[in-house]
Amino acid sequence: MKKIEAIIKPFKLEDVKDALTEAGITGMTVTDVKGYGRQQGHSELYRGAEYIVDFLAKTKLELIVNDDEVDNVVKLISTSAKTGKIGDGKIFVMSVDEVIRIRTGETGNEAV
Repeated sequence: MKKIEAIIKPFKLEDVKDALTEAGITGMTVTDVKGYGRQQGHSELYRGAEYIVDFLAKTKLELIVNDDEVDNVVKLISTSAKTGKIGDGKIFVMSVDEVIRIRTGETGNEAV
């Protein structure tokens, strides 16, 4: 099993969710986060004063999938979250040693 974390632009969340749902991928955790990468934030004007916004609003998705689904899920997230502009985000893939469903006690693939 693998854990896939994706940091995407917030307005692309519905597109990503729809693409994953269409492919039969269910279950994800979504968190509103802030951060910056190469774009290093930006400046804004508020009541005539300019100030720097260092951390930009992003959305973090977390999914646990079977090993054979990883390539497809990464491709779906990549294509549906892409705008072609800086700040589109990143995808991280990590190994998961064990999953346990609390309600039933199921483990491994059955718990996903």
